Amino acid sequence: MPEAVPVSLSERLESVNEREDNNTALIVHPQRRQSWVWRALGVAGLAVLVAPLISVASWLVPGEAPIDPTNYALRTRRVLQSTPLIDGHNDLPWLLRIELQNRIYDGRFDPTQRLLGHTDINRMKQGLMGGQFWSVHVHCDKAQKHFEDPSWLVRDTLEQIDVAKRFIAEYPDIFTYCTTPSCVRKAFKSGKISSMLGIEGGHQLGGSIAAIRQAYDLGVRYITTTHNCNNAWATSASTVAAGGEDPGLTAFGAAYVREMNRLGMMLDLSHVSHQTMRDVLSLTQAPIIFSHSGAFSITPHLRNVPDDVLRGVRRNGGIVMAVFVNRFLNMKDPSAVTIHDVVDHIWHLAEVAGWEHVGLGSDFSGTPHTPAGLEDVSKFPDLVELLMARGATDDQIRLLVGENLLRVWADIERRGQEVRAEGSRPVEDEWEGRKWHTHYRSSPYMYRSTRERAIREEWGEPNQFSVGKSGKHEQKVVKADEDI
Repeated sequence: MPEAVPVSLSERLESVNEREDNNTALIVHPQRRQSWVWRALGVAGLAVLVAPLISVASWLVPGEAPIDPTNYALRTRRVLQSTPLIDGHNDLPWLLRIELQNRIYDGRFDPTQRLLGHTDINRMKQGLMGGQFWSVHVHCDKAQKHFEDPSWLVRDTLEQIDVAKRFIAEYPDIFTYCTTPSCVRKAFKSGKISSMLGIEGGHQLGGSIAAIRQAYDLGVRYITTTHNCNNAWATSASTVAAGGEDPGLTAFGAAYVREMNRLGMMLDLSHVSHQTMRDVLSLTQAPIIFSHSGAFSITPHLRNVPDDVLRGVRRNGGIVMAVFVNRFLNMKDPSAVTIHDVVDHIWHLAEVAGWEHVGLGSDFSGTPHTPAGLEDVSKFPDLVELLMARGATDDQIRLLVGENLLRVWADIERRGQEVRAEGSRPVEDEWEGRKWHTHYRSSPYMYRSTRERAIREEWGEPNQFSVGKSGKHEQKVVKADEDI
């Protein structure tokens, strides 16, 4: 019996298929065995030659070639090559003020070398970072008994904005200063680490909505509504943790929310009390952020976000950026905290709020203790790998590391443009307890009622170098300027 000749799938079709067009016929002939063997050998040889090229391409062209899903390191590198990893909170500018008194040009400060602490340029590169919100932080002033008392807070905040911007500008090959999400994407494509500014406490603006506008003009793009003290706008988590009441947002705080929405500035609810969180979510016309907070259901620290608020964040379209602070991750035993605790918090935030509403907000260079395995900015890829090992997809990781924040920021920016286009003017509300300085009885007032009040209340006369009625300089003045 003659040996059967292998026939390809196409050859199993009709061997003759009459076609009317052009009076031609398509006839499929079985190939001879010898030519089939040589063809198979040729294909095998080509595969041997091409296989190394495909392997190289899988490393060089992100997303082109499939990889082992358990190769978390390669998956992480691919994701962070296509999506900027943006940390929502790093306090390095605070250290520039505390340690260097804002002097960065005298040769002592060199972030291209290994520094103590959590942050320097080489470790940022090792961490495959694509963006950083630098925190402008000034502690609450214990001497400030009333919100309008004279204070050094605003001065130090302005100086810290200045030194942060000078630091960014000093390393143009590494950083790009950004005030828009589109700038972040452009900087990432050019291989730079985008650098943005956030103010960590509303107390730093002296309870002044006008100061918010000035901060925005200087490039600040989020304000943490409170830090570890109440202010004219809201109640802090620290106050409640110390046994204080939680009235939440003040009436003036509602005006603060309106102005933040109008400006298109990100309103940060890290550090605020739980009632403040709920009050803001009930009023805001734009998404909100938590720049560095954890999950309250995992660790019941008042700095963390309860589940009902997480569901509110989902409805609001905002974002909660997971914090790396030990005491927020495990209240009972902070010294035992590891990178796995951060994964637990991120996972819960994602399960309740959704993967579209989580991000990263380390608090590096601000917290004294960090989780084992997540000691500094170089460790971000390790965190991503563990999340992948837990089951996170590449698309979920892209959302977490940067896409969510950029989307939320763009939404807030767009909402501000809409509010302003509707004709909304800058908010002029002031704290109800504010005291306004008067002036002199003889000042050139615009209204008669003011002049009458000045006379009635004896506002005094200006000290014009103590010139008296005699026409000579005298020691006595009518009323000291500090009393005016």
